[in-house]
Formats: sequence, C-alpha cells, structure tokens
Amino acid sequence: MGGLRTAGDLVARAQLNKKLKLADAKDYVSRKLGIDLETMTDECAMKELREKLDIGGALSSVGRAKGLAAKVRIAALCDFKIACVTRFKEKTKLDGAPPTSE
Repeated sequence: MGGLRTAGDLVARAQLNKKLKLADAKDYVSRKLGIDLETMTDECAMKELREKLDIGGALSSVGRAKGLAAKVRIAALCDFKIACVTRFKEKTKLDGAPPTSE
C-alpha cells in the first residue's frame, strides 16, 4: 500500500493509534471506509474515494481538504486520536462542548 495514493497512510495510523497488527489494521480501515482490501490498493479507486470523503490525497486540488482539514476528517471517519487535531479542537473550542467562561 502506498501512502496517500492508496490507503497506506490510514493503515499505518491504525497500526500505531489502535495498536493493531498489519492484517487487523487493513481490515479496520477497510471497514471504516466501507470498501474491500482489493480496493484499498487500487490507486484510481482510492483517488476517487479520497476525493468523495475529502480526506486528502497525493496531489491537492483546489477546494479539497489538505493538511489539518484532512486530518480532522480522517480522525472523525476512522475514530483516530490525532494529537494536532485534539489540540486544534481544544484551542478553538470546536470539540462540541460549550465554551467555559474563565
């Protein structure tokens, strides 16, 4: 699997974030994306899926999520805890909790 061209980045993150073995991480990501393992390795199919889900890709297009925006969408879609996303939500009060008065 090749990083942003397929689902390799998501599988690697699942391995680290969820402490899964490679086969389990592939299964986890495929279930979260609603695709089979063969599709996860197909560059064309994954390009279309990444665009549809707006979770970033190898080449960023105008109007598509990239950087932190893509990470926020990936964290929500795959139920990952991503440190920069957590910090961003805390600092901007976008975690769903009402702001507290200090």
